[in-house]
Amino acid sequence: MLPSVGILVGLLLLLLGRRLYWVFVAGIGFLTGLELAPRLLSGQPEWVILVAALALALVGTVLAIVAQKLIIALVGFLAGGGIGVLLLRTLGAGSDAVRWLVYIVAGVVGMVLVLVLFEWGLILLSALAGASLIVGGVGESMHLSRQMTLVGMVVVAVVGVIVQASWLGTAPRREPYRRT
Repeated sequence: MLPSVGILVGLLLLLLGRRLYWVFVAGIGFLTGLELAPRLLSGQPEWVILVAALALALVGTVLAIVAQKLIIALVGFLAGGGIGVLLLRTLGAGSDAVRWLVYIVAGVVGMVLVLVLFEWGLILLSALAGASLIVGGVGESMHLSRQMTLVGMVVVAVVGVIVQASWLGTAPRREPYRRT
C-alpha cells in the first residue's frame, strides 16, 4: 500500500507543485514522514508509518498557511536535503556522516533556491520530489538497478518541470468556464 500512496503523492507533486504550493508542502511533509517514521517508529505496522507521514503532511500544510515565508524556507531546506540524500542513496554512496553533510548542503541550496527563485524553485524541487516518489515506488516493485532508477528520476523530473513550466504566468482557475 505504501508505494502506491507514494506514487499518488509523487504525481501531485510532479504536476501541481507550483500551482498549489500547499500540495508541495504537504508532499514534502509526507516524504519526510516516510523517511523518518520507520526510524522513529521501528517495528510498527505499515499503517502506523503511513498515518505518521500523513500527520506530518497535515501539520506542514497548516503551518504553510499560517507562516508562509518561514515554512517555504523550511520546506525548501527539507526538500533539498531529502532529494540530496535520495540521490546519494540511489548512487549507493555515503556513510552516515556523508549523508548528513549532503543533507545539510543540499538543504541550504534548496532553501536558497525556493526563497530567491520562488516559482522556479517550487517547480524544480516539486518535480524532483515527485519523481523520487514515483520512480521509488515503481522501482521497488520492478527491482530497477540504481542506474535505471537515477535515469528514471531525471526523465520523470524533466517531464514535471516541462508540464509545470508550461503553466507559468497562468493563474489557477477560480470559477468554471462559462460560455456567453
